[in-house]
Amino acid sequence: MSIRIAVIGLGYVGLPLARLFATKYPVVGFDINLERVSELNRGTDSTLEVNDDDLKAVLVAKTGESMGLYCSTRIEDIADCNYYIVTVPTPVDKNNRPDLTPLYKSSETVGKVLKKGDIVIYESTVYPGVTEEECVPVLERVSGLRFNVDFFAGYSPERINPGDKEHTVEKILKVTAGSTPEIGRKVDDLYKSVIIAGTHLAPSIKVAEAAKVIENSQRDINIAFVNELAKIFNLLGIDTHAVLEAAGTKWNFLPFKPGLVGGHCIGVDPYYLAQKAQETGYHPEIILAGRRLNDSMGEYVASQVVKLMIKKGIAINGAQVLMLGITFKENCPDVRNTKIVDVIRALHDYGITVTTYDPWANPDEVRHEYGLNTVTKLPEQAFDAVVLGVAHHEFKNLALDSLKNSPCVVYDVKGTLGINVDGRL
Repeated sequence: MSIRIAVIGLGYVGLPLARLFATKYPVVGFDINLERVSELNRGTDSTLEVNDDDLKAVLVAKTGESMGLYCSTRIEDIADCNYYIVTVPTPVDKNNRPDLTPLYKSSETVGKVLKKGDIVIYESTVYPGVTEEECVPVLERVSGLRFNVDFFAGYSPERINPGDKEHTVEKILKVTAGSTPEIGRKVDDLYKSVIIAGTHLAPSIKVAEAAKVIENSQRDINIAFVNELAKIFNLLGIDTHAVLEAAGTKWNFLPFKPGLVGGHCIGVDPYYLAQKAQETGYHPEIILAGRRLNDSMGEYVASQVVKLMIKKGIAINGAQVLMLGITFKENCPDVRNTKIVDVIRALHDYGITVTTYDPWANPDEVRHEYGLNTVTKLPEQAFDAVVLGVAHHEFKNLALDSLKNSPCVVYDVKGTLGINVDGRL
């Protein structure tokens, strides 16, 4: 039987994967966002994960081609596929509990077209057990088919880093898993056929799920540690970056830096692992402590900026602050789960007016997600404080003097402006 792939969700994860598979197989990219599908069919990716030339090279005008990518919002267009790869977001709610709604909805969509022999592969962040305990029952209910008899499941966690043009999807080793040993080999062979870096076949879906959440939980805890060090050293009047530079001379020192920890995975994965742990009756103290500390860093940065302003005699209520950057990382338009928002909101609580300049972020997306206004051109005014929140390359040689009132505070969250600043994390 020939392989026909449907990729459900065409965002930062789904589109690069769909593009890659389309170089070898017929692929239908499915997304409920009509505007997103329209832009892709025009050969443009606003996330900048796939360049226009590479996208146009695989696009086809209709389904049924021997290979290539057809993007659609119509469920009928994925009905003939036999591999369904789900790449939808997995957010947390206001209480930081996993929100599986996108997974449920996408599973319902797949269930409507599921046929005997089909394989459904999940790539979304989940806690161990979600695929088989939460998603599969939805597939069974909607399709009327039996799991591991009529249809099968797989899991392959995404590892791409938005904005990274060096470590692209095909260059990162892929963990794979299937609901039976035979299906595991099929899933592994599918990814192995396009992933240059190779694959690692895990013994079960739960193992693959667990591997995903601990990757970012480990990184989260490491950054929480240096964030706590930054708080301590700040009280002691010690430059944290200078300390880390000195400590980094030891061969086995891990070079993590303090910062605002957000994004699509690292700010979410620990909560997914913690959720599963709590369901079993265990309270994961270290994981949750690290997450709480990292979640508090936005308010901490705001308080440090305000303290520096007070020391310079700048009136806080009504002050004008320029925030440089709002995306969750540099040189990338991704604003998912960005912690810069926490800094801005905390500054607002002090009665400060914040102007946010980010040439990468889409103002409409920021307004929709966070209710905040941003600009894509550098404002022509002076500010009482300038905060570098994101290390976009546009900011590295920015003429700060023209943006500064007298007096003015310059605060460097990323530690990229050198030592001639009033404060840095």
